[in-house]
Amino acid sequence: QVRLVESGGGLVQAGGSLSLSCSPSGRTLSTYGMGWFRQAPGKEREFVAAISRSGGITDYADSVKGRFTISRDNSKNTVYLQMNSLKSEDTAEYYCAANSGSGAPSSSWGYRYWGRGTQVTVSS
Repeated sequence: QVRLVESGGGLVQAGGSLSLSCSPSGRTLSTYGMGWFRQAPGKEREFVAAISRSGGITDYADSVKGRFTISRDNSKNTVYLQMNSLKSEDTAEYYCAANSGSGAPSSSWGYRYWGRGTQVTVSS
């Protein structure tokens, strides 16, 4: 079992920035491809960004392209989601997810392990 721990959520004004972090407790990050998903109240969970084990492949939802950046530092056992130019529609619970494959899947079905989430609230 892999326990993922997210941090960095909070309240920010529209146009501002936040950085989320995620680390697998007791496991080596380099073993996993990682993804970020989000779920707003009353909506289904949606893909945000993903990065492969090596970091050579990244993928983004169209709604966040050019504003969000996913990265990883395997030496620090941490994956990051830098969120800039935040909008009110980015308000959601953000979840970190891990998969044992070599790619960067955009479907939640591609991920076996999930964190408990961190809340991001963007005020307009």
